[in-house]
Amino acid sequence: MTRTQVPYPSPTTLKKFPHVHDDPSTLSHTLDPFTITTSTGFLPYATAPVDLPPAFQPLLSLVNRLPVVKADGKPGLLATYDLGDATKAELTDLTDEVEKLVMPDGSPDRFTIAAVFRDYTFLASSYLLEPCWENWCKNPDGGYGLGRDILPQAVARPMYRCAQILDLPPFMSYAASYALFNYTLADHSKGLEEYSNLRLVRAFERGLDPKSSEAGFILTHVDMVKETGALISGALRVVDTLEQHGPRTDINDGFREILRAMEKIEASMEDMWGNSKPSEYLSFRVFIFGITSQSMFPNGVVYEGVEDNKPLFFRGESGANDSIIPLLDHLCQIPMPSTPLTKILHEFRAYRPRPHREFLTYIREKAEDLDVRSYAVQDSETAVLLLKTLNHVRSFRWRHWLFAREYIIRRTPHPTATGGSPIVTWLPNQLSAVMDLMIAVYETHLAPKEGAAVVNGSEDLIASHRKQVEPMMELVRDQKDKLAKEVERWCQERGV
Repeated sequence: MTRTQVPYPSPTTLKKFPHVHDDPSTLSHTLDPFTITTSTGFLPYATAPVDLPPAFQPLLSLVNRLPVVKADGKPGLLATYDLGDATKAELTDLTDEVEKLVMPDGSPDRFTIAAVFRDYTFLASSYLLEPCWENWCKNPDGGYGLGRDILPQAVARPMYRCAQILDLPPFMSYAASYALFNYTLADHSKGLEEYSNLRLVRAFERGLDPKSSEAGFILTHVDMVKETGALISGALRVVDTLEQHGPRTDINDGFREILRAMEKIEASMEDMWGNSKPSEYLSFRVFIFGITSQSMFPNGVVYEGVEDNKPLFFRGESGANDSIIPLLDHLCQIPMPSTPLTKILHEFRAYRPRPHREFLTYIREKAEDLDVRSYAVQDSETAVLLLKTLNHVRSFRWRHWLFAREYIIRRTPHPTATGGSPIVTWLPNQLSAVMDLMIAVYETHLAPKEGAAVVNGSEDLIASHRKQVEPMMELVRDQKDKLAKEVERWCQERGV
């Protein structure tokens, strides 16, 4: 085989991810809904179901009636704080019905089970946090108070069983519950191209109105993730070509595919400001807190009939559980500081769907084995592409920091994010890491000094590549200083 005859994807990739280049419409519902393809990326391979099987109609009735404002515009159970009583009165333990959700060959129908799981997690979070919602509505300055610390068996056991089958923690998560398996389309023939065609399946507050801030908050994430097929394709091209000793031009093309995808993703991300008003975020945020490290659940939550009724702790829904930036973290081998904050980053991995976890682990291990970053910096053109990729990680994380600052930090003294991480210091932990790496790569391999990388003996070529990133690097240095001052100020104000 010559260097130009590189198999793509590599046999290793196809063995590890046999469906990665399949037509999503051909995939069996025995597969995890988040089975990865280069068409659907990190989104599920099909739009999530809106309805549930007949046995689960009591659950469907509750989740349809629970929003503060229902689909018909009338007040729902959370508007009158009646969800807890309704749940106890109407719902029986349907764990045995979960076992019946199978395909003709007897295999679990994971696609339908995922829809049932999503709805149980919406009910569970609503039930546990309803008292906090009531406290917040009646006295916003008084904090959230305490949530319920016992989850009824009728919710706990079937949700737990769904989680076992899907290999997920039995609690609301970003992909499998709140966001990526929680959208549908107003017109299925139009697909995902237009944001205006997106709708929520379930909501807590006013999200069934597509113009609401709750809908905008969730659907903006869906609009971003729809572009991840090319991101995955580009990452595979980089590691597969490098593994097969293919040409550098193909590896560079992989990075360019990543850059094009990230431009679209970040353009969608920027739309968050218009789709979801910062002043309205704290209202529906009440319902997406977790149990771990939250004042609302100082003693955890007992899941009746589960794990000997021992108190359990789970992290809450968080956009930090998205897989876009972790993929680039791994591919570019961004070193994270050895801190308790990084430990939280690692804990979040468990809350991603199993196919996401497996793919991210694969990219991380391949990047380490092949030493993608060392290969990239040996050539100034590839080094620039690496820096531009890192810059997207930086700008993504910087925007995430701005969201946290404007939507949360300025508006509430509550010290933890929904996932249980410290609200002021956690995002800067990762943001500083990528800035530090960018500065190190630039100064070591592109900056005009002795020892700079030389391509074909041509310093002129390096200088040409250097000019592409000099303005970007100036911004990085400025932001690094600005971030440090902001974090210090917020920590002083909050006594952190």
